[in-house]
Amino acid sequence: MLDVNYIRNHLKEVKHSTEAKGYDVDIDHVLSLDDERKELLQKVETLRTERNNIAKQMKNGKPDPQLIEKGKALKVELSELEKNLSELEKDFGTKLREIPNVIMPDVPLGGEEDSVEIKKWGEQKKDGVDHLDYATERGWVDFERGAKVAGAKFYYLKNELALLENALLQFGIKKVIEHGFNYMTVPDIVSTKVLEGTGFAPRSSKQSDEYFVEGEDLALIATAEMPITGYHMNEILDYKDLPLFYAGYSACFRKEAGTYGKFTRGLFRVHQFNKLEMYAFCLPEDSEKIHQKILGIEEEILQELEIPYHIVNIAAGDLGAPAAKKYDIEFWSPVDQKYREITSCSNCTDFQARNLNIRVRDKDGNVRIAHTLNGTAIPFARMLMVIIENYAKKGGKLEIPKILQPYLDNKTEL
Repeated sequence: MLDVNYIRNHLKEVKHSTEAKGYDVDIDHVLSLDDERKELLQKVETLRTERNNIAKQMKNGKPDPQLIEKGKALKVELSELEKNLSELEKDFGTKLREIPNVIMPDVPLGGEEDSVEIKKWGEQKKDGVDHLDYATERGWVDFERGAKVAGAKFYYLKNELALLENALLQFGIKKVIEHGFNYMTVPDIVSTKVLEGTGFAPRSSKQSDEYFVEGEDLALIATAEMPITGYHMNEILDYKDLPLFYAGYSACFRKEAGTYGKFTRGLFRVHQFNKLEMYAFCLPEDSEKIHQKILGIEEEILQELEIPYHIVNIAAGDLGAPAAKKYDIEFWSPVDQKYREITSCSNCTDFQARNLNIRVRDKDGNVRIAHTLNGTAIPFARMLMVIIENYAKKGGKLEIPKILQPYLDNKTEL
């Protein structure tokens, strides 16, 4: 959520970012609601003061009948105004949260096709093995029984592929700990307050990606970013403890709404998968530097797995509400002969922290809103697909990346 005073002082910039991200929000209407709210609040506070003065006068001696009548009338009027104020504040808050974060100056304008490549690494292989056919033939993945039990795009990982996922997890945990992240497992369910506070607001209701728990104020998480953001909700952090780095391992649940026409084969796009997520809380002046740190760790992981990739600066129209800037790393698919997304990392500046009241007391004693950042260390389902495409031999065995061999009894192939 943006600060309403920031919106007033940077109105042109906020309108530009909102339009560039593809969000249909009447910002002038939001500001008019704020004006109405302030005006009504002033009336309410005036009446409350008057009511309190009457109450003081009535304590001294016999109550004046005129004061009694005036007090009754004030009570009725105040009750009505407080009700109107409550409704107006709720409406204002809802509309304010619809305004997305402001993009950074170097974010490309346009849609997905306008994102800008900033780096390439590794050799683009000419051919590879289709991961779904390969894994299904070996009994390593079972989408048919997954659909029988839970519905389409749910699956079972079995035998060697399940063990390979475990090896990736051990490798990933070692990597993030080496970089100073505190490892944690997290709740797979969050309250709607945390969900909305994290900024997972779709451009339209048809794009809602979350599975909600019927009859409860809860939703299954789409990423560990959600519960980690809520970890310091309503807290004031000490600048001496910052930056705080967390790595959360969790299951992730996504309806994948709004993905019609996108690549969905096999493990690439599913409704449930495991992920190791990196997250940081920091001072505002440090967030750009930490964004580069998280991106660097993502690169290290892919380089040690020897997976070719490129890095893309994501265009504004493809950014979600919380991100001021996002990098995607896309792996080279030898099967499809194109790049496909594997990880991303976002600088959300103060957008999420303001929603969830996460502040920091700096060395001068001033309390400010913290900045938050997130990045994918390993998305396990997609990474398994990537390894099969790059390391499997047609009709033969799967070579194990060297960096993972110590986690699989030093085997060289499966």
